[in-house]
Amino acid sequence: MSANLSTTNILTVRNLYGRIEGQQVIEDVSFDVPNTGVTALLGRNGVGKTSTIKSILGLIDRSGEVTLDGRRVDRLPTHKVVQLGVGYVPEDREVFGKLTVAENLKLAERSIHPNRALVEELFPDLVHRQAQLAGTLSGGQQQMVSLARALLNQNRLLLVDEPTKGLSPKIVGEVAQALLAAAKTVPILLVEQNLQVIRQLADRVVILSGGRVVFTGEATELLDDPERIQRYLGVHSGSEHSGTEQTDATVPA
Repeated sequence: MSANLSTTNILTVRNLYGRIEGQQVIEDVSFDVPNTGVTALLGRNGVGKTSTIKSILGLIDRSGEVTLDGRRVDRLPTHKVVQLGVGYVPEDREVFGKLTVAENLKLAERSIHPNRALVEELFPDLVHRQAQLAGTLSGGQQQMVSLARALLNQNRLLLVDEPTKGLSPKIVGEVAQALLAAAKTVPILLVEQNLQVIRQLADRVVILSGGRVVFTGEATELLDDPERIQRYLGVHSGSEHSGTEQTDATVPA
């Protein structure tokens, strides 16, 4: 991805704390998401990536400052944040299994002019499966439904949590292509474990460890530094014999 990053931020997070059932899961998290491109939120399992996304949305108890396009939203309930143009693709897809694909998409529409043309272009398979119950779809097809629900609306920001988790390499590629197309029109904050996907999509990265931000910078600054990848993510990436050859990896589950 291009290293020319926007200087204007669609999302600003300052001193964000998140709690689940009284237990602190993120503490003093601060970072920015530019108003273009993809910002990847990375870290080992259990460090608070999903909790950060949920804190931004108000899905868990939170304190701190969250600003969307200059407006404070940290005191708003989740549905109000969504109405301001924040799309959310949850980690476990959360489709309505007893409803058809068409019904799942219809429920997600927030405007009278949904982006149906974009959804049909990105996910042609869903067009042929409109009458199929979502619960009978494969995991990859359910992920397409989850992404399509978010892309139906005119969003100012997309929060996408682990979109390639548990998918076959072929479907991972299709999901990445869909996100790449979406990122041309809306900025994305992406939680992702697959470094090959990060290399393909991300302009910037934010790394969490122990519920705190430990690194922010351009994606290439991380991906071209095997030592930093090992230190922050616990995986090896690169070659001992060449500074230019790299082997993309997936952060271990």
